[in-house]
Amino acid sequence: MAAPPSKTLKDLNGKWIMNKTLSDDTDSILAMQGVSWFLRKAIAYATITLSITEYTKDGTTHIDISQTATGGVKGTTELRALDWTFRDHKDGIFGEVKGKSRWVKVGDLEDDDDKKWLSEGWDDGGEGEHVQSYVESVGGGWTANQVSLLMMVLFWGGESGEIWKKESQEGSLACCGRGE
Repeated sequence: MAAPPSKTLKDLNGKWIMNKTLSDDTDSILAMQGVSWFLRKAIAYATITLSITEYTKDGTTHIDISQTATGGVKGTTELRALDWTFRDHKDGIFGEVKGKSRWVKVGDLEDDDDKKWLSEGWDDGGEGEHVQSYVESVGGGWTANQVSLLMMVLFWGGESGEIWKKESQEGSLACCGRGE
């Protein structure tokens, strides 16, 4: 099982370790985002651990994510406030980005090119609240748009496009991180 039954999007607190046996290859998406060949190869060999703290402050949910790679190499720390307000962020791999996050029901997603692929395959029919995060590269020419659910997670580690999901043999999507 990828996550204990007690874990929900309202409580992501803990350490989440990327399970490479269930993860897709990230090389092509990292290349599209301008990451060098050398760095892509280093990322491919690293195991990524996310330390997540989720809390509510002044009525707004916050999700703070600290990344660590194999050997204790510190990565990016993301401070997400789920209020759909753009915030600037300097990422060690991707440079300047701006992003925003919110709680959303799949049916309430903007009617744009991303809606079709963001709204397919939800176990709950898209009726529950999910976390949507949208990131734009400042000067890099790419965007990342994700909607997350514990059973179908599209975590983009540090806006890296690190897709933490895999289609199972039964055709359903499964989370490939595990919580501690």
